[in-house]
Amino acid sequence: MRKITIIGAGQAGLQLGIGLLDKQYDVTIVSNRTGDDIGSGRVMSSQSMYDIALGYERELGLNFWDATCPSIDGVHMRAGGSEGKPMIDWTARMTVGGQSVDQRIKMPRWMKEFQKRGGKLEIRDAGIDDLERYAAISDLVIVSSGKGEVGKLFARDAERSEFDQPLRTIGLTYVHGMLPRKNYSALNISINPGIGEYINFPALTTSGTCDIINLECIAGGPMDRWSEVKTPEEHLAMTKWMIDTFFPWEAERCKDIRLTDDNGTLVGRIPPTVRKPLGTLPSGALVFGMADVLVLNDPITGQGSNNASKCARLYNDRILAHGRRAFDRDWMEETFERYWDYAQWVVRFTNTHLLPPPPQLLKVFSMCGANPALASFVANAFDDPKTLNPWYYDAAEADRFVARFQQAA
Repeated sequence: MRKITIIGAGQAGLQLGIGLLDKQYDVTIVSNRTGDDIGSGRVMSSQSMYDIALGYERELGLNFWDATCPSIDGVHMRAGGSEGKPMIDWTARMTVGGQSVDQRIKMPRWMKEFQKRGGKLEIRDAGIDDLERYAAISDLVIVSSGKGEVGKLFARDAERSEFDQPLRTIGLTYVHGMLPRKNYSALNISINPGIGEYINFPALTTSGTCDIINLECIAGGPMDRWSEVKTPEEHLAMTKWMIDTFFPWEAERCKDIRLTDDNGTLVGRIPPTVRKPLGTLPSGALVFGMADVLVLNDPITGQGSNNASKCARLYNDRILAHGRRAFDRDWMEETFERYWDYAQWVVRFTNTHLLPPPPQLLKVFSMCGANPALASFVANAFDDPKTLNPWYYDAAEADRFVARFQQAA
């Protein structure tokens, strides 16, 4: 029986670990927190997920919240200044709805399921010495979560990393009391050019159904004020002020919002980074990174948990196909390149939204309101961002792309 050790009990690590257990692998997952620690802690992300990624969970029988988690049924995109009326305004249904389950619910449940299926869960804050020990007794060590000295094992890939610093300060708020949309639930995206973005969607949290608000504040801009916030109450007040001031068309839905709990807030800055896939320990042993450890995106396009699920599925398939052969450098590098074949389009999609929108995107978004088929195509791209290539990034290709929908109409 082949032995796999995974550092990190998040979306990627647990999904991969459970998948390998089902194929009779000996799997150990190392977490720096217990399930109780996670469940009683602060929110960790917004984790909106869509059909492809959710399908991989369902294949493993990990879809424990399909009956209780509210669905994200479409996309509503608006863009404009602070005058109160957006210049761009369109909605479209997704072919299949998405969902967001608070990781404080999801990860503890998956940890129990991992152990129930025969996995070994170790609670420790793994360092380099621990990785050396795991490498000596495992066929493969995968790092799905790493900070400090472990994170430093994976060098930044300068050629694939467009930015070297965060472009947004992110304020995440879990709330009750938001007025429901009139037609169907949606991933609500509002853009105030040069200021920031408002992103909202329904979710399931520890106190039931809720809404998640993600305010993406351009660094150094008028929304970049999270450093002034010291308490949960101040965080909520700042959230309301930003919505009233910069996204007034969303203010009515948000007038009575309240925090789900005192841990339902998060502020951070994420430098979008691509890293080399291999880490070399002092002994010369190799460890292999995955998901956010190697491809870290700003959450502005909501792709983090989707990437993690898709990376776990690909790694699972590659491990199974490799049989009894050694997991050497060539296998690790080729496996990552296969992941990068998909992840590069997520990186490009996300990085594009961190910069001023190019003219072709404004043109396409403006036309979505009058062309439901075009709007539907854009909405479903959140499930598979590679479908945006090449038209999302090239003016001439965008014209050809739009022409297809005009002719069809």
